[in-house]
Amino acid sequence: MSEQPESLSVSEPDVQGVTPDRLLHTGGNDQPTAEDLVLASGRDLTPGNLEWAKRRLAEEGRSAIDKRLP
Repeated sequence: MSEQPESLSVSEPDVQGVTPDRLLHTGGNDQPTAEDLVLASGRDLTPGNLEWAKRRLAEEGRSAIDKRLP
């Protein structure tokens, strides 16, 4: 008897090719990093973009990333 894996990788889309909503949200308890904000903004991880993200997080807090995620 073969066993099926209990969970899928978070990078695997569901059967219809749409990422489940539960995987798109960061969660209210997480503190986003500058890297998180850069990636959520669709930018490359460069020193300039990381500095931009650090400033946004310092000014806006968690809402900086919440504005960029669904």
